[in-house]
Amino acid sequence: METLKAAIPESLKRMIGESTADDLPTTCSSLHHFFLHFEPFHQMVSDLADPKNALCGKSEAAASESKQLGNHYFLRGDYIKALNCYTKALRMAPLEAFDLEKNLVAVLYINRATALHKLNLLSECLRDCARALQICPSYAKAWYRRGKANVSSGNYEDAICDLNVAKSMESSLSGKKQIESELNSILHECEGTSSVVQNERNGLDTVDEMPQIKLQLVSTPDKGRGMISPCDLSPASLVHREEPYAMIILKQCRETHCHYCLNDLPTDAVPCRSCSIPLYCSQQCQIQAGGQVFKSNPEDHGILKGLPSDLGTYAARIILENDSKHEIEDIPEHKHECQGVHWSTVLPSEIVLAGRVLAKFFQKSDYEDIAYFVKSLELFHCYVQLPSDSKLDSHIYAIVLLYCLLHSCGARFSMDGVTMSQVVLIFSQIKVNCMTVVRIRSIDAHGLQDQFRESLASECLTSNVEQVRVGKAIYKGGSLFNHSCQPNVHAYFLSRALCIRTTEVVAAGCQLELSYGPQVGLWDSKDRQAFLKDEYSFQCRCRACSEFNLSDIVFGAFHCVSPSCSGAVLDSRVVNWERQKIKSFPGAVKVDKNDDIYKICLRLFNQNDGYAHIQPGYCLRCGSYRDFESLYTAVDKAWICIKRLQDAVSSKEISNPTISDALKSLHLLKSYLHSYNKHIAEAEDSLAQAFCMVGELELAMDHCKASLLILQKLYDPDDIVIAFELVKLCSIQISMGDKTALESINRICGIFSRYYGLHAQSLFPYLQYLRKRLGICE
Repeated sequence: METLKAAIPESLKRMIGESTADDLPTTCSSLHHFFLHFEPFHQMVSDLADPKNALCGKSEAAASESKQLGNHYFLRGDYIKALNCYTKALRMAPLEAFDLEKNLVAVLYINRATALHKLNLLSECLRDCARALQICPSYAKAWYRRGKANVSSGNYEDAICDLNVAKSMESSLSGKKQIESELNSILHECEGTSSVVQNERNGLDTVDEMPQIKLQLVSTPDKGRGMISPCDLSPASLVHREEPYAMIILKQCRETHCHYCLNDLPTDAVPCRSCSIPLYCSQQCQIQAGGQVFKSNPEDHGILKGLPSDLGTYAARIILENDSKHEIEDIPEHKHECQGVHWSTVLPSEIVLAGRVLAKFFQKSDYEDIAYFVKSLELFHCYVQLPSDSKLDSHIYAIVLLYCLLHSCGARFSMDGVTMSQVVLIFSQIKVNCMTVVRIRSIDAHGLQDQFRESLASECLTSNVEQVRVGKAIYKGGSLFNHSCQPNVHAYFLSRALCIRTTEVVAAGCQLELSYGPQVGLWDSKDRQAFLKDEYSFQCRCRACSEFNLSDIVFGAFHCVSPSCSGAVLDSRVVNWERQKIKSFPGAVKVDKNDDIYKICLRLFNQNDGYAHIQPGYCLRCGSYRDFESLYTAVDKAWICIKRLQDAVSSKEISNPTISDALKSLHLLKSYLHSYNKHIAEAEDSLAQAFCMVGELELAMDHCKASLLILQKLYDPDDIVIAFELVKLCSIQISMGDKTALESINRICGIFSRYYGLHAQSLFPYLQYLRKRLGICE
């Protein structure tokens, strides 16, 4: 990429940098003409799109090597490493490869099933057995392993059927005798015992809740298109639910999340059938992503005819159930990317997302004009506002992507300036309209509930809740909701679906607005504005940016030089921004909270000579001056110890000197920074986690409460951030037997219900675990 950019003539770069949307056919044609005579460009396309250069193709040799390594770890009793090796081998194994006259993929599924059984992951073991049997119905070992897993599950009825089928398939006399012995043992064990059937659940256990209100699209002079409700809405109302038009997983999540639904990968992840990159949480997701429904060989089903009728019916149900239940919706997203090429693993995620949008156009047999297609997306673009470098990147990626699509999906289109210009516009549309898909990660996400049950007496952990970015997606309906730094709706994701829910009372006719990024309390006003200008090319004029907000004033404020004064000292950036707010929104500045700092600031700003009173470095209350140069140095030095503590918490290597140094630094920070400064809240939270790890729960609770008090000043008292912090506090309170934990639980449930409605428990199962620990019946 850098080689291509460096070679482009400066005159062409300048022309592209100054171009508008109307100029794109010309600028794209000029750049394409240059690339046609530039050999490194053709080499790059070949490296990305020619199957002979593929890095993501299947490899029988690599699969066999990983299988042997897995066997080595299995014999040593290291079942987790064996499991990982078998999964790696499954990603690499061609479906037509064989291992000792058995299909290699089927063998690998059974090897992994055996490791899963050793780890007592029985439902995952059963799924892998079924996958092996779908490929090789006569695989006696697969039926035997499935029977053993059903025994461990207490499902004796199915276990007996499995072992009877295994006995029929087994060719050796010794093998038949072993299975017969297992059957006799089971029959003896299950006498007088009822069979337990394991009901497998795939994906999130969610409530089927759909929006009850039909929203209306409106246009306004200042914000363009937006969404309103024709009636008043109460908090927690689900107002929108939508599947994505196109979606892509972020590169850093490829090993941890399903490449289709973006949920956490299970231990029995399913690989793509055609390439070695994607992993899916289920066959359903694998089929939806790749459009490939595996049909087992009808000739193999003839072996079932030799079984007794009831046993044959049972075996057929296990083998054939996956052949019929999957229907492919729309155009498979990954199909055109797994043809023995690897451009989709190399190019940026946003570019691959654009490729998936284009695939919907190119894979239609009677597709219309591409310009009409782009217009029909009805997505806003911001090409003219892009910086020169971004315009150049868009031109290069558009040409490269089109060549990759030409190779991999066999689409017929003209490689001309018009086609390329429309791809550039799609890039610009994605930049403005794509949404980052997030998942809530908490301590329960990795099975740590068992750790709580086993070692609560020796170690208490706070539950850290965070929003993890896992993918990007285009939602055509979701793009119609405008932005606000103080939103009245909350967006979250159920698998691939976008859900939007009100978080406060919204009057009929008022716009429903969500946050495109940082909100009030997360960043201050000047940084939010800079982010939105850079990412979405607009100046935010929402209520949070036109009103006087305590968060924007104190977020990074300093303490008055006088210890007894509670006034805030602002640096020049904050002062200049707040002055600009008064100029930009005359008469719009309001006070919406009864706080002393508000009153002082408002009085100073509204005075005729207010600019003389509010100056960088001077206390808003008493006017005392504080030297910023020495202040910045002192804060940076004190923060070093807090950062060292945070690293120790991450590595779980806490020492008393590290905590002691952090406590001293916190004391210094409180003398330098205003008491509502978010850095103090962060330091308090880090100390709370550290004290939890060393078993000092009383101190952990004190620091957690101190952090919570600051956050409640920066955010709305019922903001979701407050609920996340309350989860930490509640975990500590329950471990200490503190009765006030019930109050925390009730408050958490109230906030979560407001943001997630009936989906709260399925999205955040740790909440249910806390309730059980507290003894609250569901």
